[in-house]
Amino acid sequence: MGVILGIHAYNQNDITEDAQLLMESVQEYRVDAIGSWQRDSIALVCGERRLLADECYSPMPYWDEESEIVITADVILDNREELFDRLGIANERRSSLSDCELIIRAYKRWGYDCPRYLYGDFAFMIWDQRERTLFGARDLVGTRTLYFHHDAGRVAFATTMKPLLMMKGITKRIRESWLAEFITIPLVLDCVDTRGTVYQDIEQLPPAHRLLVKDGRVTVSKYGSLEPEQKLKLKSNAEYEEAFRDVFSQAVKSRLRTNQPIGATLSGGLDSGSVVSIASRELAIANKPLHTYSYIPPQDFVPWTKRTRLPDERPYIKETVRNAGNIADHYLDFDGKSSLTEMNEWLDIMEMPYKFIENSFWFKGIKEVAADQGVALMLMGSGGNFSISWGDASDYYIHLLKRLKLLKFNQELKQYAHNIGVGRKWMLRFLGEKVFARGSAGAVNDAYQFINPAFAKSTNVYECLKPYEVGIGGFSLTIANERQKFYENAAIVGMQGTVATKLSLRYGVIERDPTNDPRVIRFCLSLPLNQFVQNGMDRALVRRSMNGLLPDAVRLNQRTRGVQGSDWVHRILPQWNSFAAEIDELCSNGLVSQYLNIDRVRAAFVKVNQQPRAELANDPAMKIVIRSLVLYRFLKRLAS
Repeated sequence: MGVILGIHAYNQNDITEDAQLLMESVQEYRVDAIGSWQRDSIALVCGERRLLADECYSPMPYWDEESEIVITADVILDNREELFDRLGIANERRSSLSDCELIIRAYKRWGYDCPRYLYGDFAFMIWDQRERTLFGARDLVGTRTLYFHHDAGRVAFATTMKPLLMMKGITKRIRESWLAEFITIPLVLDCVDTRGTVYQDIEQLPPAHRLLVKDGRVTVSKYGSLEPEQKLKLKSNAEYEEAFRDVFSQAVKSRLRTNQPIGATLSGGLDSGSVVSIASRELAIANKPLHTYSYIPPQDFVPWTKRTRLPDERPYIKETVRNAGNIADHYLDFDGKSSLTEMNEWLDIMEMPYKFIENSFWFKGIKEVAADQGVALMLMGSGGNFSISWGDASDYYIHLLKRLKLLKFNQELKQYAHNIGVGRKWMLRFLGEKVFARGSAGAVNDAYQFINPAFAKSTNVYECLKPYEVGIGGFSLTIANERQKFYENAAIVGMQGTVATKLSLRYGVIERDPTNDPRVIRFCLSLPLNQFVQNGMDRALVRRSMNGLLPDAVRLNQRTRGVQGSDWVHRILPQWNSFAAEIDELCSNGLVSQYLNIDRVRAAFVKVNQQPRAELANDPAMKIVIRSLVLYRFLKRLAS
């Protein structure tokens, strides 16, 4: 894993200066080895973060002399054994064959279709000297990033945008369509444009896409999807559970491929708990502990959420730790850190505005602590909501009602109401409110809108967003189409990978998420709906399948859930005066006025400033104010 960069000049122009710039730019990233390869019009660079022993690597960029093919790759493959078999590689050669060599062999066998056969986290570029082509790809779920710029004379690419922005002729002009989507979409999603970035002169390769450069022509095309080839129909719950454990356990085990310390983020829920419960047992076989990192609120925080929503999940986390064993657990409150104290560094890391502000201080804080403790690989469960633990009970019950399956509906509703500790009438009222809310899905939620109306009109942003389910018009999601629409949107799928890649380059801790394994996703998408909600149990597949692996206190818990980040406003309160002064500056100096509705931002801050308190964490007005500040700081940097 690491960072890759390169440049190819179509017209035999001198690339020495740009190649040197790329080589120098790698120095600021957390890598273990740096290499370069250059021939007349092409230069490739790689900075590697090595998770395995040195003998498992081939120096990159790797040159295959026989075929005259060279590769630079940010890669860790998870299906090596399958590839060995498909490619007919002898047993005695397998342990020493590096991932980049495997990709070259796959390219020699399958050509531009080779990414279809690769599972893992990757972004790579191949220069084929004989064909004079530059070819590359990004993995199916976009766990690693790849940005590029092309013009009449050259194409340049890099894992991050900063090296590209240092090149002559590449400007920091804002892509206004991207910025309009960023401001308008109320969700954490930045935009729906899968190729655009905040900079007009830089594009990104979307997940599940390949890039081909030949004769000065740049082509981007999709090579695969997460859609399963066929639906799975088994004879019993037991068979579904066994099949799930097989595919999920393999996904976890394949992500333990390192000779360095391994960590995992751990909450009190199902996703991270399931990952940790399998990984800790597997590592115990090798007498290797699993280090877990859990975020907790500071000691002076007074919970304000309802009793079923827990800011402090330690009781459930410790149940998982005790049950799994072989765990060195860490509980981190990041005292003194807040979304404000970390904002400038996040802008450095992300190279663009960002929206995950409420959780930003602990996202980064966990990587900092883990890096200081020598952890090189961090297991995650962030993708589980739409894969292993998908299955909202209320959505399923609405689905049953619409199909007039009344007997099944009544049975399920009675069991579910009992499991979560509410009355049947309350549940019926809740379902009715949910159906009504969906009926108004075509309306814009004005509570989160703070875009300048003239800017919205000039970019036509509301019309552009209507085809997407992002809180702006569009259609109403149902349990029948929810996951399909989620996984079809490459911008949403790739969000986690964008943050993970950039954090790994800063701290050297590589995220690996088994819940986001394409094979796990396809398996879950192939199952009938009733495997995910049944007998009054939501998220039923993972709850049933983890019996004996995850403690029942966590596995069967349907009454409480964690609310990480509910203390984010509480953490800002000591800095409120300086925060207020900066918002006043934002509203007065005109830097963001062409993009933001300043009157709306000012009104939002008047509201939250009346009584600053922790309970503002979920207030739309507070989200408007803090997102405006992120954008303001970003634009100030561009203007300086």
